[in-house]
Formats: sequence, C-alpha cells, structure tokens
Amino acid sequence: MINITNLTRYFGTLAAVNAVSFSVGKGEVFGLLGPNGAGKTTTIRMLTTLLKPSEGTALVAGYDVTTDPLEVRRAIGVVPQMLNLDIDLTCAENLEYHGRLHKMEPGDREARIEELLRFVGLWDKKDTPVEHLSGGMRRRLLIARGLMHRPQVVFMDEPTVGLDPQARRLIWGFLESLKRKGITILLTTHYIEEADALCDRVAILQTGRIIALDSPTVLKAGVGKYSIECLGRHDIPRKFFPTREEAIDASREVCEDIVVRESTLEDVFINLTGERIDT
Repeated sequence: MINITNLTRYFGTLAAVNAVSFSVGKGEVFGLLGPNGAGKTTTIRMLTTLLKPSEGTALVAGYDVTTDPLEVRRAIGVVPQMLNLDIDLTCAENLEYHGRLHKMEPGDREARIEELLRFVGLWDKKDTPVEHLSGGMRRRLLIARGLMHRPQVVFMDEPTVGLDPQARRLIWGFLESLKRKGITILLTTHYIEEADALCDRVAILQTGRIIALDSPTVLKAGVGKYSIECLGRHDIPRKFFPTREEAIDASREVCEDIVVRESTLEDVFINLTGERIDT
C-alpha cells in the first residue's frame, strides 16, 4: 500500500529526508520513530502530497504522489497532530463537511457519520459544537474525520499527543480495530510503548535517514532482551543481555541499586544513536 524508494527532500542544502526507502503492506501498522527534526513529519507530508519530493519515488495505494496526487488524496485519510477541526461546527457537521468534500452521496454520508461517531464513542455528542469537547474527544473526532471517506491508507501524526493514559488506551483500541479491518496505518509517535504495542514494524529515523527497520521484537532482540540500569546513576551506561539470568548475574558487579527489566524500543534507539527520544 506504500512503497517509497530513495525518497529525499531538501530545504536549501539541508536534506531533511535523505534517501529513505521502505514499503508497507495492506493492513500493516507501520511506525516512524525518532527525535524532533529526524524527518518523520516531512516524510508524511510528502506521502500525503502536501510536499513534493526533491528526489526518489513514492507510491501510495498504487498511485505516484508526484504524478497522481489527486488519486492519492482520494485513497488516504489523514489524522494530523494539530487539532484542526472547525470548533464552531458540531461533531456531525464536521464529518458532513468532510464527506461533501469527498463527494459522498447524501445517504452514504448520513449512514457513515452515525457509524463513525458510534465507533469513536461520540454518538451522544453528535450535536455538540467541537469547542465544548475535551481534548480526548477532539482526538477521537479527528480519527473519525480521517476515516469518513473510507480510505485505504491512514496517516497519523502523533495521534495521542497530550492525552491522558486512559484516552490514549482508548485510541489504541480504535487503531487495533482498524487494523483488523485491513486498513493500512502509518503513524509517527514519541510514545515508545505506543509503537511497541501497535506497530507490526517500525523505522527509526535520525537526521533524515533510516538507521533501523524491523519489528519491535526483532529490534529489541538485536540489543539484548534484558537490560540492567543503576538507579540514580546516569554516568553508568545501560547493559544488555539475552537472558534474565545473565542480566541478574552481571548486575551484582555493577552497583547496589539495580533494576533488571525487559529492553524497550527506547533502549534500541539510545543504543543505536546515543540520543534519547524527546517526549
């Protein structure tokens, strides 16, 4: 559903995205991880036709983002990081407007609005202006709007940013439901546990390049399944081990206050780059 080869975008002489290549299959949840400025949002902007690539090719749902941008837009849904709903309109009116933009038939629009508002738990708020919704409700409505015209591929840029843990878990459930329906999802996130829980594969970006790409399980196994950390000692680097027993044995020689835990994608990132992902 997504196939990009040597995708590159320059801003002046700076390569914000530099020869990035990957593919995403139907029904796959694919994550882009990396610190601020790594190129995640620029990549999504090119794939959603908002920004032209400087070099390389990108196909979304079989259409070229450069030569067939209108067909790409018809095939995709976008859930932006910014809450860009019309706050003066109600929940139903926001979806109605989006459906009209995509030239959906009146009867189909009406049925789809009810279906999606029930899906995201906002049917009882259908006549409520967006300005009266909580942040979590607005996020849910953004997801509903992105799905209104039945896209084949959905791009989500930080879909749970700023939400409390309960609201984030609720949105995770929506994304898992979309995956079961065969919808392809590409998301960016700073929440490592989110990528670990949702993504079939993740690509880690640094300074515009992919430095690692695989499933979370494989990436974590690559550094070692278990990690030891000294509490309150940031000068002692993390150490990784294939088994818990080896980690426990090694911890006795490191320091007194030690934690043995399973490795995370943040561990993978730090091990590869020496940087911590900003959250």
